[in-house]
Amino acid sequence: MSLIVQISDPHFGTERPDVVAALHEAIVSLSPRLVILSGDLTQRARRSQFAAARRFVDAYARPTLVIPGNHDVPLFNLVARTLNPFGNYRRAFGRDLEPVFEDDDVLAIGVNTVRPGRHKNGEVSDAQIERVCTRLRSAGGNPLRIVVTHQPVHVIREKDIANLLINHERAVAAWAEAGADLVLGGHIHLPYVRPLGVEGQDRARPLWSVQAGTAVSKRIREGMSNSFHVIRRERGDECVVEQWDYDEAARRFGPGKRTSIPLRY
Repeated sequence: MSLIVQISDPHFGTERPDVVAALHEAIVSLSPRLVILSGDLTQRARRSQFAAARRFVDAYARPTLVIPGNHDVPLFNLVARTLNPFGNYRRAFGRDLEPVFEDDDVLAIGVNTVRPGRHKNGEVSDAQIERVCTRLRSAGGNPLRIVVTHQPVHVIREKDIANLLINHERAVAAWAEAGADLVLGGHIHLPYVRPLGVEGQDRARPLWSVQAGTAVSKRIREGMSNSFHVIRRERGDECVVEQWDYDEAARRFGPGKRTSIPLRY
């Protein structure tokens, strides 16, 4: 059985220390094959905030795929935003903004959807879409195929439409055809799991959107708990996405809503 943890939008600089400690404890206990961190590591892309994010990742000592979010480029320092927008990110997490993790059971492909010229809106280019398709098609064996973006490819509230990833329609159609199982994202701090209605795809086994809430930030929206996802591949043709929520009274994370997803094999 493969076990993957998805955390998103920790916004170090606004983190809740008790929640950080609880998340560390949960990850260590779960001992995942892979942790996926889908962007907005920091609140204002400062070195100290990236250092805090790096310490957190190093402390649980599991393989981790990280992509930047829109908060991970400077907002007020226009010189840095123009000339070296990912400088502090790269100092902490390396030069690769689109990492890939692959083993016999999992293929996870990171996509950098941040555009420093925009304040928050993300975009995926045709070249990025094709790169992901090529990697999906070249996967050997029968891995769980995951694409990771920061901005969502699907929203469930009208007010979030403005946050949709630019060019998401083309990306979703292409990635579904190339064999992706899940598209993981964050950005809007709202956790949910939904099938994506892609024309022509097998409706019994669709591509799914998995959106994570904010893992440890005090920037909780509409009274929702801090949360993260646990993704388990329990059989060859099914995986389960489980939302783990922070319990304020117990000061720990625990499992909650489960969604079973049929895989397309």
